[in-house]
Amino acid sequence: MYNKHFGLREAPFSITPDTAFSFASNVFQEALNTLLIAVKNGEGFIKITGEVGTGKTLLCRKFLASLDQDFISAYIPNPYLEPRTLLAALADELNLNLPRDLDQHLMLKALTLALLEFARDGKRVVVTLDEAQAMPLETLEALRLLSNLETEKRKLLQVVLIGQPELNDKLDQPSLRQLKQRIAFHYELRALTRDELDYYVAHRLTVAGHQGGALFTKGALYALYRASGGTPRIVNILCHKSLLLVFGEGKQQVEEKHIRVAALDTPAAKIEAQHRWWWIALALFGVGLGVSSWVLMR
Repeated sequence: MYNKHFGLREAPFSITPDTAFSFASNVFQEALNTLLIAVKNGEGFIKITGEVGTGKTLLCRKFLASLDQDFISAYIPNPYLEPRTLLAALADELNLNLPRDLDQHLMLKALTLALLEFARDGKRVVVTLDEAQAMPLETLEALRLLSNLETEKRKLLQVVLIGQPELNDKLDQPSLRQLKQRIAFHYELRALTRDELDYYVAHRLTVAGHQGGALFTKGALYALYRASGGTPRIVNILCHKSLLLVFGEGKQQVEEKHIRVAALDTPAAKIEAQHRWWWIALALFGVGLGVSSWVLMR
């Protein structure tokens, strides 16, 4: 809608995880490096956690796109599956034509033979499970048993678990202690810092084709950090809404007021917005109380 108005080729703040817009913040790059080093070292389990909106799915896609031809990857975006269904999904990802009526034992056997064949061809198999905090306990245990398969040199299957912090709570349960011990590498994604947010916004605008002056004032960027806490998804939502507001006014630059209006229209950012207004209301109440006391004392 507003792309032409701001000289953009495409929307810069879509919440779709597009790797073309991935921003190499310190945390994002460290997480990516952790994944790449771990799989190249042949580690069995790797875990990445992060709060909602911190870029886990984008990291996952960037990681899979960075693997070379020595790896065969399987991506399961919704692992809330019973064990047999998860094995079937993994078989589909590996392009194995298995009968649909196979029971869990025979499916596991077929997967084992396929993994051995991949190993003979010098291939490493990596399965990445997004939203892993949603996996049932019995499915996690089935995945652990599958990861037991190994040659004398290395694992036949490497597993990357990507999920919200609740994944840590799930792995703390006694029934999953064997799985937890096998997680050799782990990393926690965090929100953008104040300085990184400025570069993040500028990066996405540049990728989208912007070549003019600053679209966001310094005040707008400060308000953006206050309202989003540096969470990339909320940053994208607020930037998109504020650009719509500026476009509707026929102007060319986002100001602090536009971010505030966008925040009030965004449930995930309203807590911060309401927090500010609460302090303003409290200050006004204090002034009113002081004036009333002064009048009564006269």
